[in-house]
Amino acid sequence: MHNFDRIINREGTDSYKLDLRDAYFGTNEVLPLWVADMDFAAPKEVQEALAQRVDHDIYGYTIRKDDFSNSITSWLSRMHSWKVGNETIEFTPGVLPAIVVTIHEFTKPEDKIIIQTPVYPPFYSIVTDNDRELLKNTLVETDGYYNIDFENLEELAQDPKTKMFVFSNPHNPVGRAWKRDELERIVKICSDNDVMIVSDEIHSDLCLFGNKHIVLANEFPEYAHQIITCMAPSKTFNIAGFSTAYAVITDKKVRTQFHKRLVGLQMHMGNLFGGVALEAAYNNGDAWLKEMKAYLEENILMVDAFIKEHMPEVGFVVPEATYLLWFNFKAWGLPQSKLKKAMIEIGKVGMNDGVSFGAEGKGYQRMNIASPKSMVEEGLNRILKVRNEVYKK
Repeated sequence: MHNFDRIINREGTDSYKLDLRDAYFGTNEVLPLWVADMDFAAPKEVQEALAQRVDHDIYGYTIRKDDFSNSITSWLSRMHSWKVGNETIEFTPGVLPAIVVTIHEFTKPEDKIIIQTPVYPPFYSIVTDNDRELLKNTLVETDGYYNIDFENLEELAQDPKTKMFVFSNPHNPVGRAWKRDELERIVKICSDNDVMIVSDEIHSDLCLFGNKHIVLANEFPEYAHQIITCMAPSKTFNIAGFSTAYAVITDKKVRTQFHKRLVGLQMHMGNLFGGVALEAAYNNGDAWLKEMKAYLEENILMVDAFIKEHMPEVGFVVPEATYLLWFNFKAWGLPQSKLKKAMIEIGKVGMNDGVSFGAEGKGYQRMNIASPKSMVEEGLNRILKVRNEVYKK
């Protein structure tokens, strides 16, 4: 049994989550419940595999043998019932770099790309920083639950300059694990309008409370020529620092184009320890993941009970996937800048500001609960302190 209650001191490790607090919040005093990595130790099997490789004295250029792809295809088969060959796997140094490769290869400057807002902040910049036009298919929120505006999606897809849809599946930050009927409508709209789908499935292993992840390309293989699937073990096993991800592309022509662009951008080499960590996690991490997801569910239920008892005016819906919670603080009546300031200065709690996910995030904050229960509970009490000072019933 893994001890997920253990507090691990991350000070002095150049942790993004800790060492950028001053830059993001203006102080290092906030409890860090923001960046989407975990405060849990990686599986022992991963630690041991890395230690064994470190024991060798030379860390030169390395290659990825069949063992790398074998571990991925075995994982996809066991966890997602997706049976693909090793040849379909393309290494990438991250999911975002993989999306950038697809943007450069399959679209041209000034083409249009759809995203679904509110969404993971880099989805905006990877489009606009690469001279493409951003189209927002804003999700429709009803009592904290989000659905897709399919009429708007179809309208955007019908624009002849729309060439790509970057899809968050499961969705960050609203926690949706999309259902089959929703996915079917998406692929039909995109297929009818010749729009490529880049499906970011980095949270695919983190569906909770009985919800199931549906791999888009597996469920609709007839659309394989229009789907690129981006995955990684980073969120699943807390090994994001190794910058090791992959794209699964079952269509040979699309895969050839992707690979050529990947190599052209010199993004194909990777790093020595990333491959070691991925193989160890995927080959030996099943039991750890099962325990960790059960722990996440306990944390989420604790949060849900706390909000219902102490601040029921705060909008919160238990997520179907991810360890990221999306809180609606609109009932407090604070402008976004004052909400953010109050969390930092009164509560000393560091969450992601809602507007960083788009204008639709006004009044929201995102909280990462992949931490020991004591840290999550401390965060809740700090939020409650803010509530008791600013909320006028």
